[in-house]
Amino acid sequence: MTSENSLPTGNITYLFTDIEKSTLLWERHGERMRPVLARHDALLHTAVAEYGGQIVKTTGDGLMAVFVTAGSALTAVLEAQRRLIAEPWAEIAPDTIRVRMGLHTGQAQLRDGDYYGTAVNRAARIMDLGHGGQVLISDATANLLEGDLPVQTSLRNLGEHPLRGLSGNEHIYQLLAPHLDSEFPPLRSGQAPTGNLPAHASSFIGRGREMAEVRSALRHTRLLTLTGPGGTGKTRLSLQVARDIQAEYEHGAWLVELAPVTDPALVVTAVAAIFGLTGQSNEQTREILIDYLREKNLILILDNCEHLIEACAQLAAELIRSCPHLTLLASSREGLGVYGETTYHLPTLSLPSGKGITPETVSRSEAAQLFVERAAAAQAGFTLTAANATAVAQVVRRLDGIPLAIELAAARLRVFTIEQVAARLDDRFRLLTGGSRTALPRQQTLRALIDWSYDLLDEEERDLFRRLSVFWGGWTFEAAESIGNPLDTYWLLPQLVSKSLVTREAAAATELLSDIGGTPEPRYFDLETIRQYARDRLVESGHMEEARDRHFAYYEALTASPELLGGGSNTARLQGKQILIEFDNLRAAIEWAVERYPERVLNMFWNLSFYLSNQLPGVDFIDWTVLAIQRLEALPAVQGDAARQRE
Repeated sequence: MTSENSLPTGNITYLFTDIEKSTLLWERHGERMRPVLARHDALLHTAVAEYGGQIVKTTGDGLMAVFVTAGSALTAVLEAQRRLIAEPWAEIAPDTIRVRMGLHTGQAQLRDGDYYGTAVNRAARIMDLGHGGQVLISDATANLLEGDLPVQTSLRNLGEHPLRGLSGNEHIYQLLAPHLDSEFPPLRSGQAPTGNLPAHASSFIGRGREMAEVRSALRHTRLLTLTGPGGTGKTRLSLQVARDIQAEYEHGAWLVELAPVTDPALVVTAVAAIFGLTGQSNEQTREILIDYLREKNLILILDNCEHLIEACAQLAAELIRSCPHLTLLASSREGLGVYGETTYHLPTLSLPSGKGITPETVSRSEAAQLFVERAAAAQAGFTLTAANATAVAQVVRRLDGIPLAIELAAARLRVFTIEQVAARLDDRFRLLTGGSRTALPRQQTLRALIDWSYDLLDEEERDLFRRLSVFWGGWTFEAAESIGNPLDTYWLLPQLVSKSLVTREAAAATELLSDIGGTPEPRYFDLETIRQYARDRLVESGHMEEARDRHFAYYEALTASPELLGGGSNTARLQGKQILIEFDNLRAAIEWAVERYPERVLNMFWNLSFYLSNQLPGVDFIDWTVLAIQRLEALPAVQGDAARQRE
């Protein structure tokens, strides 16, 4: 086995080879196969080495090799096939040696001198599809070769095919060259399942746990709705799961794209149209659709339901009631609210840990894997290195692991360095533009993505959504009431949670309070990207000053609590722990008020000093205190009645 230190890392191209019908050849020729196999091995090893590849290991009668670039891998397989075809193989005549080969490009994952993971498995399965003398290439590798193929070579599009034991289909291409056979039997993947699922536009990264949980949920429910903020990949996950399980449904998997539909009355028409059904009226179309699906065993994806929620809910309820073999998989910012529905909240991608930033630790996160793969497509040769690992980690963390935001950021590497992208994320809504021209308009810029959710709110929901942006590090329900109308907040905050704009954590501070027996209140927060959007909208509304004044007043009152000032009782210690939980909000409140209300800020410092001087040594309260005193000294002298009141 090759030394791990000599093997390439980053985005590499894998080659797998195998001799067609080798078992039969060994049965026919016995010991005469030994020199044949040795010569086969020598021809392959030489071709791989000549074009910069490295042999990782032998695999039965084949081998596994890796290349730093897709182009060198392609040149090596062309030369290897030429030499294999030219060899007479006299020992086994009239039989001959025919070798199938598969190429796939993906991120390297090394362990004990060998590669492992999804990319390796996918490369091996691509080779399995082929026939002797055939070279098959994945979509990822084909994209890298585009416009850079050797003279007189081309790629034949063979369409999408399932890979044995792996999730998702793969778009396969066949290498065509003058010395290679061009005509082969159909690939060894069997008949493609029924349905209308689109081809992969790009590779699918991560989500192993979520895919397993969604597949498990679909075994126990006939209506599953994926919810989550915009851009988290609900559509991609729906399609990936549907591709994996469509063979389990006699009549396949079908997708209804509802994003372009603006009239709720046309939902039924859109669903019927994918099956080629129509009626003279909406009601007749509904009846025809239900009658058509009544005995069908299929999975139907209703994608992007949020702007048509009532119409989708009504149709889903009817279909589930009338079509006993039908399964519905919906995606929406909120659940449909239908009896029997199961909802699954899709989280954002996993992020790098905050400790020990190295290429290896960063690459373990799904968010970084997605960024690196998309960045390599935008900037040829981009890989994760010790020099850029910190910037990559910073970008994906600050974008909250939102897949669409990460893809938009990666696309900016056509213009900026990764460090420049990381430094400009405070202005992310101007930076992250220029998505695919063929994508939906709301997927072409980060701001348009959140505009879509914001525009679906009513005005009262928008007002609270904007005001909540004044919080840092989350908030309690009581705190939310303080910056809005308390009665309205009781109804509106749960609505923002259900619409995936606010997230609820049941026990965010359990560990902090456990030593004194405290039970934490549920806390709410929004992703940084969503909070920045809401803050911009709050400024536009003209209510920024009012909201931040209310925020300051709430935390001012919290620091003036008699329990906090009362000494060493358990209640006082519990209140003090709450101060630590709210430290980010306290900092934001003080920074806002130190210029506007310096006297009140000084009172806050006095109230906090006994507790925080022990709990948080070294915080910048002294700087704020000095600034507040300077601000007080700069105020004009107080005269008249006001002066007598102060005395």
